[in-house]
Amino acid sequence: MTLEISAQDVKELRGKTGAGMMDCKKALQDSAGNFEKAIETLRQKGLAAAGKKAGRVTAEGLIESYIHAGSKIGVLVEINCETDFVARRTEFQQLAKNVAMQIAASPNVEYVSIDCIPKHVQAKEKHIESSKDDIQGKPEEVKDKIVTGRLRKRFSELSLVDQNFIKDPSITVQDLINKNISILGENIQIRRFSRFLLGEGVDNHTTDFAEEVTSMLKS
Repeated sequence: MTLEISAQDVKELRGKTGAGMMDCKKALQDSAGNFEKAIETLRQKGLAAAGKKAGRVTAEGLIESYIHAGSKIGVLVEINCETDFVARRTEFQQLAKNVAMQIAASPNVEYVSIDCIPKHVQAKEKHIESSKDDIQGKPEEVKDKIVTGRLRKRFSELSLVDQNFIKDPSITVQDLINKNISILGENIQIRRFSRFLLGEGVDNHTTDFAEEVTSMLKS
């Protein structure tokens, strides 16, 4: 059973760490309400430092590319930081490479984050979920909870930063970014990306290149 955490406790932890509201709530739940353990958890994930830097302007950075073996799949991603100095750091460049490979291995991802999903796409997904046969006839309150849960799952599937990091599934891509924010001391944002699949849309194209990338990353 999930521990209920009060809004006041979440607000207090957020004030101490600068981490996001949902991250604070989850940390408190995972630590059974223990503030010290929750703070330690947030620091380990780099979330405590990241939250306080999230509003800083990111105008520098780089555009990273990844071409999978055999030149069958390619990715371009723009990842931003605050200064050219950090953009030249090995850690930042490695982060960009990891993000590019993550995109190559995530064929269902279409947006950087849930916040980037257009309103009309959200509305369409809500209409689809609300129209499914298995929830018809249920009380509106129950129906709304089911739809909300399914939409949260669906939007997370479309969001790059919500994916489990291929090289370490215990963290998300956002956790990875936050760790680098903590290490490098600057705000870091993924701005945009494009994914290219050779022969995409052609009927006889059957090879699963994303699976190949995933296998390479785990080997």
